[in-house]
Amino acid sequence: MINCMNISQLAAFHAVMTSSTLTDAANRLGRTQPAVSAAVKSLEDQLGLKLFERRGRNLVPVPEAEYLSAEAASILAQIARIRQTMRGLGAGEYGKLNVAAMPGPVSMLFPRFIAENLGNDTDVKVSILARSSIQIAELARAQSIDFGFADSPEAAGTTDLYRAEIISGDCFVALPAQHLLASRSMVDLSDLDNEPMGTLQADHAHTKEVRSAFLAAGYRFNSKIKSQTFLPILQFVVIGRCCAILDPLTVVHVNAISDLSNALVVRPLSQKLRYRYAMITPRHRPASAIATKIYQAWANEVEHLLQTLQAAPIWESTLDRE
Repeated sequence: MINCMNISQLAAFHAVMTSSTLTDAANRLGRTQPAVSAAVKSLEDQLGLKLFERRGRNLVPVPEAEYLSAEAASILAQIARIRQTMRGLGAGEYGKLNVAAMPGPVSMLFPRFIAENLGNDTDVKVSILARSSIQIAELARAQSIDFGFADSPEAAGTTDLYRAEIISGDCFVALPAQHLLASRSMVDLSDLDNEPMGTLQADHAHTKEVRSAFLAAGYRFNSKIKSQTFLPILQFVVIGRCCAILDPLTVVHVNAISDLSNALVVRPLSQKLRYRYAMITPRHRPASAIATKIYQAWANEVEHLLQTLQAAPIWESTLDRE
């Protein structure tokens, strides 16, 4: 019979036990006095035990009611904690966030953004992984992260394992501060003909696109420094060893670091080469409230950063990839 007890009955019983009158108990619960009496009577019937002696309008608890009152208080307090926790989870104030980003953004922009957006009033446990774009796609395939930020995946066969939302922006040219082209307001590919260049690895989509643009225009593409990310390349730009065609978020990084922004210059590129980023989410991992909140906020932040640079951001497509 105890299994048949419900929260409404326990709440009514506990209110009566801790109130001076039945009317006071009803007022505390926001219910009518007859409704409270009926709830207590129903509880007694289910327990097969009288909990109160009725003396006029008053209910006097029997000794057994004292034991149930302590248990009811514990149960109701636990339910209140659960309700508060679930509301916090729904509001993004509690929970876990498991995200990944490629090495460039994860070095500063991405974790700084998450820290600022979580604030000091949340109790969210955060795991931020630094992974290559390929590894981030693998984590999404395995449904192991809430979302990842990476380079756009190249075209491939599709399944329903993850979704990639693509945003692109115009690229820029990084030049040594003392370079002859540093005085220009804009740089053309012709200005970079046979100029020593710092590039991503040869098989990277960006490098392929840049190389193709040079060759299509009849200019020589002189790749001197190669790296998995642009951040190491910037050090070679600073000392005058090369120039580089950068993605816009790397430009945001440069602008945020005074040592870099004072040692090199960044100029728009006449030809519109686009860099494509991907917001990657697993298809079969339900998104928590906090993951949904941070995902959308980061997507908005990326678009805002690209707009601030006048990089003409465009949400290009949503791709479902294997």
